[in-house]
Amino acid sequence: MPFPTAVIVVDNNSTDATAEIVRAWPEGTVPVRLIQCPVPGKGAAVRAGLLETHAPFVGFCDADMATDLDAIDVAFGLLLSGERVVVGSRAHTCSDVENRHSRVRELGAVGFRSLARVLVRGVNDTQCGFKFFDGALARQVAPRLRTPGFAFDVELLARCAELGAKVLEIPVQWRDMPGSRFSPTRHSAGILLELGRIWLTLRTEPRAGPRPAWDQPLDSVGYP
Repeated sequence: MPFPTAVIVVDNNSTDATAEIVRAWPEGTVPVRLIQCPVPGKGAAVRAGLLETHAPFVGFCDADMATDLDAIDVAFGLLLSGERVVVGSRAHTCSDVENRHSRVRELGAVGFRSLARVLVRGVNDTQCGFKFFDGALARQVAPRLRTPGFAFDVELLARCAELGAKVLEIPVQWRDMPGSRFSPTRHSAGILLELGRIWLTLRTEPRAGPRPAWDQPLDSVGYP
């Protein structure tokens, strides 16, 4: 990157050697830092990572590199031009997507997207694991996140939109990677429950006001 960056790895009770690999990572031009998140769930892990940042631009991507990292240049260019939320979208007409999911999972994804659009209007793919933000916005939203599981992306984007931020979807090159832990039969009921809780929470809790300009840290640049 043409400016200072940093990587944060969140260890979410992993049973492999994730923590050991990060601790042994050699020092270089891009600092790599490990933090622990004992609360289980991808949503909890991303929330913990965002709260550890101090950079003007932050974001996250799936560790399996399903999304080609060339999209980072596009995302940062748009953030530098004034966009506040830039997300990868497999539904974008210019995206190159290789999908090997089962028919059952594809039908489930269609149903999920229909429900997600009720909460995040105008966004066609809330679940692509490639999202970058204005850092001050991300840190304002992160403490309010209550969804620890797979549907956390929906709450994250909905809360950004609640503060007036437009969600811009960009095309990505995406490849389905083996090893996904998502199972339609095991997780569908829980995801529907999460979406219901998000809908209820967004409509009953007090709205967050915009963060004042003087309270927006600009000390470094990075992404977890």
